[in-house]
Amino acid sequence: MFKKDQQQQRDLFESERNFRLLVEGVADYALYMLDPNGVVTSWNVGGQRIKGYTPTDIIGQHFSRFYTEVDRTNGKPLRALRIAREQGRYEEEGWRVRKDGTFFWASVVIDPIYEDGKLVGFAKITRDITERREAQLKLDQMHQQLAESQKLDALGQLTGGVAHDFNNLLMIISGSLHTLKKAVGDDPKCQRALSAIEGATKRGASLTSQLLTFARRQSVNPQAVDVAERIDAVREVLDAAVGSAVTLQFDVAKGVWPVMVDVAEFETALVNLVVNARDAMTGAGVIAISARNETPVGEAGAGGHVAISVADTGVGIAPDILSKIFDPFFTTKPIGKGTGLGLSQVHGFAHQAGGTVKVASELGKGTRITILLPRKETAVTAEDANAVEIGGSGTVLLVEDNPDVASVSAGLLEQLGYTVRRVADAEAALREIELDGIDLVFSDIVMPGKMDGLGLARHLKAIKPRLPILLASGYSDAALNVRGDFPILRKPYEIHELSQAIAKLPR
Repeated sequence: MFKKDQQQQRDLFESERNFRLLVEGVADYALYMLDPNGVVTSWNVGGQRIKGYTPTDIIGQHFSRFYTEVDRTNGKPLRALRIAREQGRYEEEGWRVRKDGTFFWASVVIDPIYEDGKLVGFAKITRDITERREAQLKLDQMHQQLAESQKLDALGQLTGGVAHDFNNLLMIISGSLHTLKKAVGDDPKCQRALSAIEGATKRGASLTSQLLTFARRQSVNPQAVDVAERIDAVREVLDAAVGSAVTLQFDVAKGVWPVMVDVAEFETALVNLVVNARDAMTGAGVIAISARNETPVGEAGAGGHVAISVADTGVGIAPDILSKIFDPFFTTKPIGKGTGLGLSQVHGFAHQAGGTVKVASELGKGTRITILLPRKETAVTAEDANAVEIGGSGTVLLVEDNPDVASVSAGLLEQLGYTVRRVADAEAALREIELDGIDLVFSDIVMPGKMDGLGLARHLKAIKPRLPILLASGYSDAALNVRGDFPILRKPYEIHELSQAIAKLPR
C-alpha cells in the first residue's frame, strides 16, 4: 500500500512536471496564472516573447499593466475578472501594450480556477493576432472595394438600360423644338413656353450625361485640347456661376501640355468643381484655378500629367464624408440646391480620360480638388479646337430604327441642306449603299438585327474607306469600343451640333 502511494505521488509529480514544462515552453501563447486579485503568479516563455517581460519583471505585478491607459481608466481589467468569475469565462479581442510601449492586437481568454469550491485564481491565455487582424482588415477592405465596384457597375448597367430610350425621347423633344420655334413666330406666350421646354430638355440631358459619365459609360469624342485655351474659353461662364461675392483667381503655367479629352466633358467638370467650391463658402471667398505640368520623378520627356486644380477658402470637408463625395446623388446641400451628380461627373470624366482625381481638405481652411490627366504628345491643331457650323449638300443615308427620332433627325439634316434617305437597320443600309449616290452615312449605334451601327460602320470602312461616317448614341456598350475609330454625336443633339459634327468629318 505504501509503495502504491509512493508510485502515485511520483506519477503525479511527473505529470505536473510535464505539464509545467509544456506550459513554460509554449512560445506562441502567453500562458500564465493570476491570483484572485489579478496579480501575476506564473509566467511562460510565450508571455516573454509576446509582451517583452521576463518572469522577474512581471511576477508579483498586476496584470492591468498589459492594458492601455484608456482601458485601465475605464476599469476594463477588473471588469474582465468579474465577468470570468460570474460567467465562467471571459473572451475578447483588443489592444494590449508590450513592455516597450508598443501595441499589439490580442486574443484573450480568462478562466477562473476553483479549489474545493473556492476561487484560487485565474488562468489567462493571450495570443498576438496583429498580423491576422491586419490581413482580415485588408480582406474586408478588398471585399468592400469589390462590393463598391459591383454597386457602381450595377448602377451603370441600370442607367445604361434606360438612358438610350430616355435620350431618344429628349432627341425628339429637342429636335421638334427647332421646328416649332419657326412655326409659332413671335407670339410671346408660345416663345416662353418653348423656352421652358427647351430648358427642361437641356436639364434632363445634362443629368443623364453626368450620371453616365460617372458610370464611365458616356460616349465621348476625345480630341487634343489646349488646357489653357479651354480654361480661358469658360472664364465668362465661371464668373457668372460664382457671383460677385467670390473672387476667381487663375494661375495657368506657361507651356501646359495638351490633353486628350472630350471638350464638353472637360468644361463640364471644370464648371462642376467651381460651383461646388462656391457652395462650400458661406459668403465671400476666393476660388483659385490652376494648371501645371507634373513629370514623374526620374522621367524626362515622355509621360507626365497635367494637373488642373480648383481650390477654395470654404468650410472644408469633414473626414467622415470625404470618401463619399464622388458617390452619385450624395450631397450635403439643402433639398433642391444640388443633384449630387456634379463631383460624380468629375470623377467619371477623369478616369474615363485615363486620369484620376485627388482631394485635399481641412475643416475651416478649404478644399483643393485636382484632376490629373495624361499628357498628349502631339500639338493641338485648329481643327481639334474649333468646329465650324456650315450648310451642307449631298445625300445622307440616315440609319435609325426609331421612326420618331428618324423623322426629327431627317428634318434637321434637310434644314442643313442635305437630301436624306432613311432606313431602319444595317441590312437595309447595305442594300442602299449598293445603289450608290450616298455621300455620308449617319447611323445610330443601337439597332435591331445581327449588325449594330458600329458593325455597319466598320464594314463600310472596309469596303468604302473614303465614305464619311458619323455615329449617334444616347448610350450603348458598343460605343465604349469605338476608341476614336469613328466620331460619335451624343443624343440629344441640336442642329448646330449636328452641323459641326458633319463639318469635321474627313472627306
